[in-house]
This record gives sequence, structure tokens and C-alpha cells, in this order.
Amino acid sequence: MASNLALGAHGEELAAQYLRAAGMEIVARNWRCRYGELDLIARDRGVTCFIEVKTRSGLGFGPPAAAVTFDKQQRIRRLALLWLHEQDGPWLRIRFDVVSVLLRPGQDPAIEYLQAVF
Repeated sequence: MASNLALGAHGEELAAQYLRAAGMEIVARNWRCRYGELDLIARDRGVTCFIEVKTRSGLGFGPPAAAVTFDKQQRIRRLALLWLHEQDGPWLRIRFDVVSVLLRPGQDPAIEYLQAVF
């Protein structure tokens, strides 16, 4: 991958494909507002899922999911409330998930889907 942006975009595409194959409906990708961005928003059997995707090309800085710090979780929660406010709802059930994508040269992508992690 040429850059971190390209690496992240590729990881998000792989994550979206993975989630669709698991039967989820992708509602939004890269939703942005002035306060930040939500990577993926999906529906899973009546649950609205806010999904953070973390992609890395190696484990030198730890597994990708480790990058979803407490501060990042708080930011995602605030952004989710803003997104929900813009929608027509009702949104009775929500969940915060993480998709960890590891893209090592010469190997198949390793995707780990962590549900309801924060």
C-alpha cells in the first residue's frame, strides 16, 4: 500500500465485504460531520451498528483493534448520537463494534470482527 490512507481505505472495503457476507446491511460508509467520521454504519437483525475499522500492515505497534482507545471510543459514541439525531429512527438497539484488518505482504488479509466491544 502506498499510504496510510490507501491502507485504511482498502481495509474498510474488506471490512464492508466481510460484514455483507455475514448478512449485514451497510447503511453508511465514511459518514462525516465537523466533529469527525464514522467508518461504517450497518444493520444486523434490527440492531444499528457503529463500526470502527482499524487496518495495519504489521504488528509492530500491536494489533489493529488496540488503536481504538478510550478517547476514540468516546468520540465514536458522540458521533453516533449526532448521526442518530439526523435519522428518522426509531433506533431502539445500537451496538459499537470494531473490525480489525491485518494486511501482511504475501499473506491473505486477517479480519477479526469484535461485536459490542464498547
